Amino acid sequence: MNISRESIFVSAIRSFCSSLSAIIGIVIGLLVVGFLFLITTKPDQITDKTTPMIAADADGNRKMLPSSTPVILRINVHGVIGLKDFNAKTVRSQLLDSQQGMLKGNRVKGVFLHINTPGGAADDSYEIYSMLKEYKEKYKVPVYAYVNGLCASGGMMIACAADKILSSPIGIIGSVGVIMGPNFNVSGLMEKYGVSQTTLTRGKDKDMLSPYRPLRPGEDECLQQLISYDYNMFVNIVTSARPRIEKNALINTYGAQVFAPPKAEELGYIDSSNSSYNLALSNLVTQAGIKKEEAYQVVELRVVLPVLSSLIEGKSPLFSGKVKHEL
Repeated sequence: MNISRESIFVSAIRSFCSSLSAIIGIVIGLLVVGFLFLITTKPDQITDKTTPMIAADADGNRKMLPSSTPVILRINVHGVIGLKDFNAKTVRSQLLDSQQGMLKGNRVKGVFLHINTPGGAADDSYEIYSMLKEYKEKYKVPVYAYVNGLCASGGMMIACAADKILSSPIGIIGSVGVIMGPNFNVSGLMEKYGVSQTTLTRGKDKDMLSPYRPLRPGEDECLQQLISYDYNMFVNIVTSARPRIEKNALINTYGAQVFAPPKAEELGYIDSSNSSYNLALSNLVTQAGIKKEEAYQVVELRVVLPVLSSLIEGKSPLFSGKVKHEL
């Protein structure tokens, strides 16, 4: 009787493959369970706590100093406003935590807005502006904005919460306006190729701006009123915060145009077009009453968002179909 024997190598390979398959199965199972847990977790179960980070002061120092050291709170206004990395919720968390934990006891003596944004969602921009104004008045601290590249639209609204707006010599500033869209319409193309669609609605103009049919006369009137309301509020905020900009000139001459820093300074959008990070920060430190020989700490409070947070909060395009207007 012949007995077939496997080599030690073949046996080892078979055992390895069996073990690997089992491990992969377990990992996939854990991922599926974790995914289901995340998408069923309620938004209020997601932590919005921040992590403190030491940023460079005007001399480039980033060393942790004693807890009695005065602090300049740096808030980065970076990227598109309203996305998960920067929105009203993340700024609210930073402002709340700036009076708690290691920063409690009114250690924050000033707020430094580091701006590089093309703008974004109108509601987030206004809420951030309002929170900064409220914070400034409640805690009696100066707020300075430093433009490092872009300060357009919603970024300009947020900057209006600052006592001073300073910019590097290179940048783009302005764009005081509101936009909704673009909204594409393919009804002509559908008619050409004999494609039709049916949408069931209840309520007048519920399917306004539908891309599958021609726009009816007057159906966009409420949206035009919404945009006009936001625009008038934007103009009033800018002209109130930047008194050298005359309202009529902003509406009829400057409009939503953008300007290089020297021109923006000339028109009154900013206070200085020849600044730098170090110079702007030094000016804020002086305005905050921190003496020249006194040490201070620049602190950022970064919100760490969980993976799949947009799904958890129901903000994914999979779950929302909102008409969004932007600054």
